[in-house]
Amino acid sequence: MTFRLLTAASAVAIALSIGGAAAAQTAGSPPFDARRGVFTFAAGLERSLPAVVQVTTLSSAGGPTTGETEPKPLMGGSGVIIDAAQGIIVTNNHVVDGGQKFTVDMTDGRLFDAVLIGADKATDIAVLKIEATGLNQVEIASSDNLRSGDLAFAVGYPLGLDQTLTMGVISGLNRSGMGDAVEDYIQTDAAVNSGNSGGPLLDSRGRLIGINTSILSGGFGGGNDGIAFAVPTRIMMYVVGQLRTHGEVKRGKTGAIFGSLTAERARALGLRIVRGAIVDDVAPGSPAERAGLRRNDVITRVAGRPVANAGSVQASVGVAAPDSTLPLVYLRDGREQSTDLTVATPAGDRIWRGVSSVRALGAGFRDAPGDVAGAQVQYVESGSAAAKSGLQAGDVVTAAGETGVGSAADLATALEGSAGALTVLRAGESVSLTLAG
Repeated sequence: MTFRLLTAASAVAIALSIGGAAAAQTAGSPPFDARRGVFTFAAGLERSLPAVVQVTTLSSAGGPTTGETEPKPLMGGSGVIIDAAQGIIVTNNHVVDGGQKFTVDMTDGRLFDAVLIGADKATDIAVLKIEATGLNQVEIASSDNLRSGDLAFAVGYPLGLDQTLTMGVISGLNRSGMGDAVEDYIQTDAAVNSGNSGGPLLDSRGRLIGINTSILSGGFGGGNDGIAFAVPTRIMMYVVGQLRTHGEVKRGKTGAIFGSLTAERARALGLRIVRGAIVDDVAPGSPAERAGLRRNDVITRVAGRPVANAGSVQASVGVAAPDSTLPLVYLRDGREQSTDLTVATPAGDRIWRGVSSVRALGAGFRDAPGDVAGAQVQYVESGSAAAKSGLQAGDVVTAAGETGVGSAADLATALEGSAGALTVLRAGESVSLTLAG
C-alpha cells in the first residue's frame, strides 16, 4: 500500500475543488469558505462577538474623588449583552461581588458606567444595565438540546488580553458538586482562564448556550487544564428574569432534605447504582410529604432529567417557579415509582422540622454522631444566612445564643427564639459565629 504526503498547496487545491461552489457542500459538513478555501465558523460567531464585553468592578472612592481616592479596580471579567434595547448584560456574581461601581468596555472602544440590577450567589449570575445605543445582542439557544461532542466556543477577556475566542467541545452535561447551591453545569474543554468569567459559551452557530463560570485546575497558577464549567441558559434565563423583575431570585421550597447517593450509602440500601439523590428527611406537612416521599427514597429523574446527585435536584428546584409541579422518578426498596412534587411558595418561616433533621437558615442539620451532643451541619446553601454567618458543613452547633443545643430539635427550638449567635465545634475547637439577618 502506498501513502502520499499531502502538501499545503495540494490541500488547498483539493479544498477549492470540493468547495468551489456553495452547492457542492453537503448537508451537515463543516462550513466552508470557498473564496478563501478554508473551513470556518466565523460567519455565525462574528454576529455575536460585538455583544461580548469586558466588565470591570471598582471599589468605592470613599469620599471626594482625587488622585488618591479614585475607585480602585477590584475584579475584571467578561459579560454578554442579551437585550440590546434595554442594555442588559449578564455576567458572574463573583465578577461584581463587593463592587460599588462597574464599567463596561465595548469592542468598538466605547466605555460605559453600568448599574447592578441584581445578583444571585447560588447560581453565580449577575445582571448589569447600561444606557447606550447601537448595541448588539447575542441570540440565545436552549441548553437542553446540547449533546456531549457538540462544538463550543468561549469568548472573553482572559489574562489581560483583548477579546479572545477559543474552541472546544461539550465534554459533559449536568455537572454538579462544585460548591454552589444550584448546579447543573455544562463542562467544556474550550480554553477558559482568569478574565473569562461571565463571558459567553457559544455553539457553532454563535448562539449563547451558557455563561462561563469556573475552571478545575491542577496547577498552582490556576490556569486552564481543559476542564471548564458554564451555567446553562436553562438556569441563566430563569435567574435573569427573576433579577430583572424582583432584583432577587424568589425560590420555592419542597420541605425535603436531599443528600448525594454515594457508593457506601448505595450498599447500605442494597442498590446497585451510585447516581441519584437520596431523601435524608421530609418535613411533616410539607409538599414533599404530600408527594409521598419518604426517607431513603432515591430520586433518579426530575422533570425528565437524570439526577446525578443532590445538586441535580437543587438545580431543578432552584429554577422552578413557586407553585409549579415537578415530576419525579424515584426508587423505594429497589422498585421504581413516580410522583409529582409541588414547589411551594416560601411562607416566611425559616425552619423546617423533619423527623430526624432540621432545615434552617439555608442549612441542613442532624443530630451529631456518636457521643457528641449538638446538631451537625449536613450542608450549607451558597448565599444563605448560614453561609453568610460562616457556618460550614461538618460543624457541630453546641449552643444558640445562651441556650445549649443537644440535638437538631433543640437547635430548631432555640432558633425560633431570639438567638443571635451560634457556638460551634469545628476541628476540635469552639468557634463563635454571629447569625446573619
